[in-house]
Amino acid sequence: MTGNNENYLECESSRVFKILMLVAGFYGAYTYSVRGGVFCNAQTANFVLFAMALGKGEITGGIYYLIPMSAYLLGAIVSEILPKPVKKKYFIRWDTLLILIEIAAVILLGFLPESAPHQISQVAINFICSMQYNTFRQAEGIPMATTFCTNHLRQTGIALAKAITGKEGKNMERALEHIKMIGVFVIGGIVSAFLCTLFKGRAIWGALIPLLIVFIDLLYADLKTEREYIEAKPHGH
Repeated sequence: MTGNNENYLECESSRVFKILMLVAGFYGAYTYSVRGGVFCNAQTANFVLFAMALGKGEITGGIYYLIPMSAYLLGAIVSEILPKPVKKKYFIRWDTLLILIEIAAVILLGFLPESAPHQISQVAINFICSMQYNTFRQAEGIPMATTFCTNHLRQTGIALAKAITGKEGKNMERALEHIKMIGVFVIGGIVSAFLCTLFKGRAIWGALIPLLIVFIDLLYADLKTEREYIEAKPHGH
């Protein structure tokens, strides 16, 4: 376990969250570059496009956006239901199994030909990002999102404001953590954009390296260092 004043599970470690945030940046640049020019990490844009289509009377076009939104909704439902039975049946945490599911999805998506409908990749990544966002909620006690930057930007502003006004707490430390999350997201996007120019659809396999690092880390914790904490819930759940 990790943490100074309080024990945190490995799935709550700042290191794991930063790696997952890097992967999210990779996904975002990937779907935008070679899978339809959209971002699948969150759903705000889809709701805007949905509303715009309905406002223009384009009902069929608007209904299309229900597909990615439904995939995101389903991901949240699945990631809320499965954690407890997974721990009881497989002796590993849901967090670990989720990363394995992501790895399998990334491998399969990389085999899709360039001519494949972009919706396949978009829906799959919507589903994955929803589960990841709902599963990994706090990094060592700090609420974090691992799939998009908006909240990190907001939290950075809040922490800096508190630091400026002299309010108690580790505000500068928190601000720095959120800035780091934004930074690794950008790095993931940079790497993804570069690989997409070289390998097109297969560029998504580049996400396998950070995902494998996280999977091995979490699996080792489940089977060795945190075996007795298999029933423990991460903070924020």
